[in-house]
Amino acid sequence: MDPYRYFPESFKGKYSICEWGHSLAILHGEFKEQFTDMCDVLDAFELRKSSIVLGGGGKSKISGFLDKALYKKGWAEKSFDTAIVIDGVNHETPTHKIDCVKGRIALDIEWNNKTEFYDRDLNNFRLLHNLDAISVGIIVTRDTELQNGVFKPLGIGSKYGASTTHLNKLIPKIEGGGAGGCPLLVIAVKSGAYVEDI
Repeated sequence: MDPYRYFPESFKGKYSICEWGHSLAILHGEFKEQFTDMCDVLDAFELRKSSIVLGGGGKSKISGFLDKALYKKGWAEKSFDTAIVIDGVNHETPTHKIDCVKGRIALDIEWNNKTEFYDRDLNNFRLLHNLDAISVGIIVTRDTELQNGVFKPLGIGSKYGASTTHLNKLIPKIEGGGAGGCPLLVIAVKSGAYVEDI
């Protein structure tokens, strides 16, 4: 089935979309508010030249834009307090913070981190799904083709190295079972989202 059937027409040029565990059917059928929020934010998103060539320190402008736009729609950064009880003794097992959570939908943004961040995200989603705390995990990242399509022509290819977070590094981790049985949606920004604004 074509995953783009659920999304605005603009998504075909701007994003690569991959799903596991019928995540899109779950989102579209059971979590329409969260799905609409995400579509609205991603439809408005532009990969601006100024956001990737000008230094900013800390969180990237890409992640910052997506976070803030979702927070305005009622999403929030969240960590879950979880624990395992063994022979009556509580063993706390807190999760890493998830960038954006609304209801039972968890979304992490991985723009230019070490690939180990994917392992952390997938493990979080696996654990939280097993505990019936979330129904779908979503990762927004960058498509591998941006390296040759945008970054190298701009002379910043070394800033986005092969060992950082991009789609070709994520898929093997998912296919290897990194998220367990948690339904997953991956949306990767492509060159079609790029805008020369400076």
